[in-house]
Amino acid sequence: MIFAYSRHNLDRRERTLQRFFEVLPGATSWTILLGFILLSLWEPLVSAALIIAFDLYWILRLFYMNIFLALSYARLAWERKTDWLERIACTRDIDRTLSHLAAPAPENKLPEVISQVIWRRELTELKNSRQAIPSYDDIHHLVIMPVVRESRNIIEPGIKSLCEGKFPAPRVLVVLAVEERSRPEIRDAAQKLAAEYRGRFLDFLVTLHPDGVAGEARVKGANTTFAAKIAGEFFTKRNIPFENVIVSCFDADTVVNPDYFNCLTYSYIVTPGRTQASYQPIPVYHNNIWEAPAFARVLDIGSSFFQLIEATNPDQLVTFSSHSMSFRALVDIGYWPVDMISDDSAIFWKSYIHYDGRYRVIPIATTLSMDITEAKTWRKTLVNVYKQKRRWAWGVENFPIVMRAFLASPTIPWRQKLRHAFKLFEGHISWATWPFLLTFIGWLPTMLAGREFSHTVLYYTGPRITATIFSLASIGLLNCIVLSLLLLPKNPSKNTLWTKIGQALEWLLIPLITIFLSGMPALDAQTRLALNKRLEFWVTEKERKG
Repeated sequence: MIFAYSRHNLDRRERTLQRFFEVLPGATSWTILLGFILLSLWEPLVSAALIIAFDLYWILRLFYMNIFLALSYARLAWERKTDWLERIACTRDIDRTLSHLAAPAPENKLPEVISQVIWRRELTELKNSRQAIPSYDDIHHLVIMPVVRESRNIIEPGIKSLCEGKFPAPRVLVVLAVEERSRPEIRDAAQKLAAEYRGRFLDFLVTLHPDGVAGEARVKGANTTFAAKIAGEFFTKRNIPFENVIVSCFDADTVVNPDYFNCLTYSYIVTPGRTQASYQPIPVYHNNIWEAPAFARVLDIGSSFFQLIEATNPDQLVTFSSHSMSFRALVDIGYWPVDMISDDSAIFWKSYIHYDGRYRVIPIATTLSMDITEAKTWRKTLVNVYKQKRRWAWGVENFPIVMRAFLASPTIPWRQKLRHAFKLFEGHISWATWPFLLTFIGWLPTMLAGREFSHTVLYYTGPRITATIFSLASIGLLNCIVLSLLLLPKNPSKNTLWTKIGQALEWLLIPLITIFLSGMPALDAQTRLALNKRLEFWVTEKERKG
């Protein structure tokens, strides 16, 4: 389907649809919040009944999410010992490998058995697809790292992780995509890094994206698109097919584990329709986790948990943060949007629409690490975290464009349209409303009760039902605490029992964090979109202590 993934240059009908769908999320969120407040004043009985129904739905949803959070974490833990290079080698003779996997060794433990079951399913799907299997030796990786004001001490750890990994660095092209408006010292540092590390990779390019290009906004997508086009010329000159190139767009602070690119390469090789898929690892924020304030640490651990849960539902998984895709697909769809802030999710929707719904996200069982937002002072960190989460929530700008595309497309199945549209809409609405409903508005019917409501049975039983629901929710919180302690790296300075108790107690900040650093940024973003007061791309400040 030919569809311009942009809000610009629309005809009158498309502009009307665009504005309607821009207003809809914010209007819905405010209607829910204000509606509950007004009902609590005028019809507290109705409000209390609705709150109890919502709380019951929320607790069921919470238990559902915790089950899949545990399963996803278990899969991640099981695959840490996987030899991805060996699995890649086994794709050369699928029948022999399947025959071997049909009779698992009796000494295998349960995690090994489950891992092999997944492996067998992947190879069976690949065999049944009858698609050509690319050779491991032919696969190349392109890593684009956009740079605006990140200093060398932020960028270099990620560069080192690329050349120290198990995938051959001479088949990796690294591109530092520097903005022309960056300070001279930033541009000089990028050139010095290229000169120092170029010999370890296929090549190490530094691109300088010009400022003020017509039709572009000051967004990351414009910079990475400029860099990708130069990389395309590089591969063309060397006769490297785009189908054999996997492009990864990483934040400048991204550090990969040694097995990362072998795991990604394996997933790419065994995926039928591999060029029409994105590949999503689990992002963790371990680079500076012990330097960041507790509220920022808990919030970003929660972001990792959300991605772990999402990974269990690949049919509706959308790309987030650092991810990978076929360079062939990137070129075919016209690269990243150059006028949108939320490029990491926009690239999925743009691909999905271009391929008429025949595009998906493959979760890969590995992690990559980034920085928690941190500034020189506690207060500045709080402001920066709020701005970062608001920028993430600005992903709601995709909703009106996706809805216009769905209405215009005669080829994407209606069932897929409804499923994706509902998840996209509901995800943003719950992001902006649930924190307020759970921590504040849900108690208003009792707090503002008049004489008539205070004499009803629900006045006495409602708070008790709600308290019981929240007591049950503590089980889910306990599960999160345990998994967070398992997921976190060891504290290099102190790792005593009291330290672990302190890490667990940090989760008591959840009510305040969800209101001020989750719900409010989301509601802020939706309100701005509804009022047509658009955000400008804000580059997250990076600070490293020590």
